[in-house]
Amino acid sequence: MSSAIRDYGGVAVIAPVTVPYERTSEYAADWFIGSALRKLLDQSGIGKQALDGLSISSFTLSPDSPVSLVENFGLRLRWLEQVNLGGASGVVALRKAARAIQSGDAEIVACIGGDTANAQSFANLVSDFSHFSNSAVYPYGAAGPNAPFSLITQHYMDVHGATRADFGQIAVSQRYNANHYPGALFGSKTLTLNEYLTARQIAGPLHLYDCVMPCAGADAYIVTSVERARALGLPFAEILSADESYNSFAEDAIQITGGWWQFRDAMYDRAGIGPEGIDCLQTYDDYPVIVMHQLEGLGFCPAGEAARWVNSTALTFDGDGLPHNTNGGQLSVGQAGCGFLGVVETLKQILQFSGANQVVGATTGLVSGYGMVNYDRGLCSTAAILRRGVQ
Repeated sequence: MSSAIRDYGGVAVIAPVTVPYERTSEYAADWFIGSALRKLLDQSGIGKQALDGLSISSFTLSPDSPVSLVENFGLRLRWLEQVNLGGASGVVALRKAARAIQSGDAEIVACIGGDTANAQSFANLVSDFSHFSNSAVYPYGAAGPNAPFSLITQHYMDVHGATRADFGQIAVSQRYNANHYPGALFGSKTLTLNEYLTARQIAGPLHLYDCVMPCAGADAYIVTSVERARALGLPFAEILSADESYNSFAEDAIQITGGWWQFRDAMYDRAGIGPEGIDCLQTYDDYPVIVMHQLEGLGFCPAGEAARWVNSTALTFDGDGLPHNTNGGQLSVGQAGCGFLGVVETLKQILQFSGANQVVGATTGLVSGYGMVNYDRGLCSTAAILRRGVQ
């Protein structure tokens, strides 16, 4: 069925913006989402009343809802979407908004992922994440995502011979990238492999720098038509291909990989390029082992070879290998915005908006998403290939 997916012709993605991340904030999620909307309109030059579509992703917006934001922000819309699929939301929102543009359901859609963070926000989220976690996991003593990811990481190490130093290559290269990206929360702090290896233990093989840090912030972009983007005189990206998969390989006793294997060949075929044609890659990186799953699942290296591959391939934005998580990824920037960070960074790179961490000559990028771990595996796998459009 995936081979029959309609292309995304005529759709443009413009105006990637970020509301600077903060470790904690006194502001609610709607403040970050509203701030992102203001930046979108300012950067694009689009008037608020011209906006007729809105897609919102947030873990911490409740008790508010996207429709309440419509009133609070003084909008008048004819298309409204809420995408709450964790780290897969950025790509899913992109696909849904693109289809709305193609079908004529909307002409200009703002896609925003934003969250707040304070002393209780993450604890509250984890404490009541799902009925499954409440009834089938917490009674046995598991207190959050570190436990299942420690098992997934240990399994990968046992089966493929990976070591903590291999995972460290990902964390260290991303920190180097973050050192050149002003918005990274850890951008002012360097990280050596020795510091990674000697950091305090969190759960099993997971140590401090393996674990993503929740924070407050927002990322956003606008989806519209190529015709309108050209009329506005704005640089834009086109969607060459995109896909998603849910509850893939459910028969596996533990997560061995994700759903990227199930659609990657068709995705590359539709895009007309393969992994070798990708100028920069943004993977969802709540833990390094999930990065390795994506590197393999997206065809950048064979199954079970990611640990060796990251040791032989430069991952920095200015290296001679594959620029990966070029702003530092969530492990160094922080985790906010439900997977929008990778989409926005891809857009910034291929539109030449990235500044000090710009990949020279980047025109085509791949972003992948992963999310909604029901405390035994991630249920969502997504990816999109974007290319800079011709003005």
